[in-house]
Amino acid sequence: MRLLVIGGTRFVGHALAEAALRAGHEVTLLHRNPTDELPDASHLLADRDGDLSVLGRGGWDVTVDACAYLPGQVTALHHALGERGGHHILVSTVSVYAEPDAPGATEDSPLLAPAGAEVSEVTGETYGPLKVACENAARERYEAGGLTVVRPTYVVGPRDYTGRFPWWVLRAARGGPMLAPGPWEAPMQAIDARDLGRWMLALAEGPVAGTFTAARPATTFGEMLTATVAAIDRGADLVPVDGGWLVEQGVDGTALPLWSEGIPEMALAMGVDRAEAAGLVHRPWDDVVRDTLSWARAEPEVSSGRGTGLSPEREQELLAEWAARRPGS
Repeated sequence: MRLLVIGGTRFVGHALAEAALRAGHEVTLLHRNPTDELPDASHLLADRDGDLSVLGRGGWDVTVDACAYLPGQVTALHHALGERGGHHILVSTVSVYAEPDAPGATEDSPLLAPAGAEVSEVTGETYGPLKVACENAARERYEAGGLTVVRPTYVVGPRDYTGRFPWWVLRAARGGPMLAPGPWEAPMQAIDARDLGRWMLALAEGPVAGTFTAARPATTFGEMLTATVAAIDRGADLVPVDGGWLVEQGVDGTALPLWSEGIPEMALAMGVDRAEAAGLVHRPWDDVVRDTLSWARAEPEVSSGRGTGLSPEREQELLAEWAARRPGS
């Protein structure tokens, strides 16, 4: 299979490209900067927001767009490739869903209203609507049988340059009293990038058309932290702290990554039956945690996520203040 990956040198795209190369496929990567990554792939250098003439020749059986954030990017890529891109796989997000009323919502659940043409900046508020607009742009340009839309939840594992999950595994590895923000039962869903990449390769090999939520079965934030601490087993002692109180102290989802800031989100408890029926399988959580820890320690500058997470000093201050306000302290 001839596979073109748009954005294949970082996280999700890298995992897909690596799996495809191992399987013996011919892989072409479009990205902006020279790299030593994935030397067995062909590399085309271009900024997808600029001149895409490097895609003017050649053809591929499947194109995977792992980094479209604006609908104009979807349109420009289609214009550059025409029908030479083959089957199209668009990596979207669960942030496209309007907040479900209950756990287990399906891919047919209502979506947010798409962002208007005037929206060009990706923020926490515009990210989901822009991804809806990207999906709409793809459906306008690819026939139903020639398009796959993949909607991941939080993507974790080695090479997570966001630093979100790496912060938690590094924190657990330090041991000692560890802040666990509430509510403990808030939904949480994640997927290892390597499992996502391997599964998207299988979808490409089909090819399998359709729309899929890509995630492990839903758990809770408290259960995720408990399992993460247990996998590392370095003496971390989780201290549940009220989420509303943390918000009052100015703590947010940047300081405590992956945390929903005290408000449970049912979009992190999506049903995964359709994806699993299409072959999505997951490695043990212990392996996700330990592999992430090994990578994070080997790549501290990347895994830090540019300052993601509380400092040890601030965490201890919050724990002390929380302990002092409880009855009997």
